[in-house]
Amino acid sequence: MTDQTPPALYTGPRRILSGIQASGALHLGNYLGALKRFVELQDQGAPVFVFVADMHAITVWQEPEKLAAQTREIAAAYLASGLDPKKSIIFPQSAVRAHAELAWIFNCVARLGWLDRMTQFKEKSGKHKERASVGLYTYPVLQAADILLYKATEVPVGEDQKQHLELTRDIAAKFNNDFGVPGYFPVPEPIIQGPATRVMSLRDGAAKMSKSDPSDNSRINLTDDADTIASKIRKAKTDPEPLPETLDGLNDRPEAKNLVAIYAALAGLTREQVIAQFGGQGFGAFKPALADLAVASLAPVTAEMRRLMDDPAEIDRVLKDGADRAAEVADPVVDEVKTIVGFWRG
Repeated sequence: MTDQTPPALYTGPRRILSGIQASGALHLGNYLGALKRFVELQDQGAPVFVFVADMHAITVWQEPEKLAAQTREIAAAYLASGLDPKKSIIFPQSAVRAHAELAWIFNCVARLGWLDRMTQFKEKSGKHKERASVGLYTYPVLQAADILLYKATEVPVGEDQKQHLELTRDIAAKFNNDFGVPGYFPVPEPIIQGPATRVMSLRDGAAKMSKSDPSDNSRINLTDDADTIASKIRKAKTDPEPLPETLDGLNDRPEAKNLVAIYAALAGLTREQVIAQFGGQGFGAFKPALADLAVASLAPVTAEMRRLMDDPAEIDRVLKDGADRAAEVADPVVDEVKTIVGFWRG
């Protein structure tokens, strides 16, 4: 038996990266699971790269005339939620060519068996996977390029993206090993935090809140006004029992569990603290309190979003500046990778 030298660790700076697809309106789940957390992370001192994933969006059909508008809407949500373009680099994915270049190289590093295990492709393609785009199948490889292009060391992810981050880690390790460049790419770590990392539908506590749900009452959109937000909370599905005295009492009550988690995330509390405050009370008391909290938390965000969307030139200035700054980091990395791979460099 021989001693094996452990792989060299990445020694570069800490960087955080994440993005949201430009494919439809944002909702409360995006705010609590992503936007609110991005703002918290930007104040921790590490550079934060936040992009609009328009290249990922076209893995399923998008109306071309709507795609640019959706990109601006996502950017408006970033800014309205508190991301500061002086602290965070906000940009459209497609505006930095290096994303596509590194994705092709990673397509040649990743293994077919790895992609075959990706459950999200199976869920999105359904029974007719032969009709799905090749892009939908290789989506996780582009995601790995998004992350490693900036040598991101940490990535905020929801539960449904953990498998994709594992693939990114595998690609980083294989690239470093195959090309004899130990520690070149970091093996990024997930950031999963907070009481509402997975916000569920207001109509079905077993289904994730989604912009594709045909019922608008299933979600709170970031463009909803205060009256609409309060109305949707009041109409949210619940059961006839009061809130339990302990957290364990929520285990078989998905709708109640979801509303408690939403309250906790908006208030900056733990779910235990919410139960300590409202345990034993009925939804006739809890829903109005949640509605008031949701309106107070989201109304300033929705108002600022509307202001920004009425001034697309301001959004475009932020995106252009962010794309230029992102490219300054990304282009040298992809140039170095081309040399490592053995491409002609002239």
